[in-house]
Amino acid sequence: MRQELPVIFELGQPGRTALDLPECDVPAVPVEDLIPAPMLRREAPDLPTVSQPELMRHYTALSRRNFGVDSGLYPLGSCTMKYNPKVNEDIARYAGLAQIHPLQEPGSVQGALEILFNMEKYLAEIAGMDAVTMQPAAGAHGELTGLKLIMAYHRHRGEERCKVIIPDSAHGTNPATAVVCGLETVQVGSNPDGSVNLAALRQAVDRDTAALMLTNPSTLGLFETNITEIARIVHEAGGLLYYDGANANAIMGMTRPGDMGFDVIHFNLHKTFSTPHGGGGPGSGPVGVKKELIPFLPVPVITFDGSSFGLDSDRPLSIGKMQAFFGNFGVIVKAYAYIRTMGPDGLRQASMDAVLNANYCLQQLKDVYQAPFDRICMHECILTAKGQKEFGVRTLDIAKRLLDYGFHPPTIYFPLIVEEALMIEPTETENKETLDRFITVMKAIAREARENPAIVREAPQTTAVRRLDEVTAARKPVLRWQRQSKL
Repeated sequence: MRQELPVIFELGQPGRTALDLPECDVPAVPVEDLIPAPMLRREAPDLPTVSQPELMRHYTALSRRNFGVDSGLYPLGSCTMKYNPKVNEDIARYAGLAQIHPLQEPGSVQGALEILFNMEKYLAEIAGMDAVTMQPAAGAHGELTGLKLIMAYHRHRGEERCKVIIPDSAHGTNPATAVVCGLETVQVGSNPDGSVNLAALRQAVDRDTAALMLTNPSTLGLFETNITEIARIVHEAGGLLYYDGANANAIMGMTRPGDMGFDVIHFNLHKTFSTPHGGGGPGSGPVGVKKELIPFLPVPVITFDGSSFGLDSDRPLSIGKMQAFFGNFGVIVKAYAYIRTMGPDGLRQASMDAVLNANYCLQQLKDVYQAPFDRICMHECILTAKGQKEFGVRTLDIAKRLLDYGFHPPTIYFPLIVEEALMIEPTETENKETLDRFITVMKAIAREARENPAIVREAPQTTAVRRLDEVTAARKPVLRWQRQSKL
């Protein structure tokens, strides 16, 4: 039975408060002396007036309606929503890390600089790169940084290359980032087996090619077996290879982008290395480069002279700062703790387990939901609900019905080149029992679609909120509550 939950403004009574502030222990100063008059509010803000029990019960009730990796399986393909060890959260809260200030002198934050310096070395080794910058704040920001590095490299060589080649299966951020950088995008198609069409790639490259943006395994969850040939084609045209690190959870300790021929890579620490992902952040998107691009890295660069760590901003070819300081430091600390805890063997095992879990799901479900690419996948598998369309059931309906069974849906309708796509990434943190429950439910929904399609089309039935008008919500969102005037 669903219960309506009022917004917090509809609770409480005037005069109630959830906390008592101590008496002011400094001389009172008129607010007009502290804040310029044009910036003062003319009226007091309309804040909730609730007691502490009301406050706690309200947000606890909301939290019970939320879903996350701590609640259950979150098989969101291409996003690596895996469980994150709580010890890493605890370490990031250490006072010596959480309470330092980014404007402190390097001599007073040697421990923090050492963590950043070591993380650069760790990620460079994992990626097969020569240097890493920790500045970018998220994956898309890492893409922006990477393309700016590539553009600086070409301009330093006296070339104004303006085209970025992107496979039709790529993440949407890839063409978006290229456009933001003022570059032209050129799409290349895929072969029937999901791999990049080499003939189309050869035709696409020319003297204007700045880079190819690719992830391996691809967004289809498939490993590009022709990657060294792809690299050769792009390099012979004078372009560089950019690696989108969204799918790095499949290859840690197994293979390295630098060894495949990539020149630039961004990592998603908030996907691959133990920071909760989703809800708008926080993220971290370190960028690794081959030695030819090191002079262009953002400043300041962390240095070590054998006894102390410092900051070097005297880099005349640098693209400058990509953001203040060094990104989301707490996220980097969690990733540091994760890498140190796992070690090389642990990282490799994580990828092996992620690939095993995805292939298990693929093999168990491909006879119920079609597999557009019936080959060994990597960390995620792609299925399609084309067969369910004959009963009037779409992929969206299946995703909504999963909510009734207590599972978060996988990514749907992506990649765009797969009709009625279901993109499932179980990650390495899920055990066989959980995967078997998910598989059983997916098969049950397929049976419902055939025998009782209405129950699937009308899902979800048991959640706090029934199916929403998603088109109106996207086009005319109501982003804040407004008190209704009383007549």
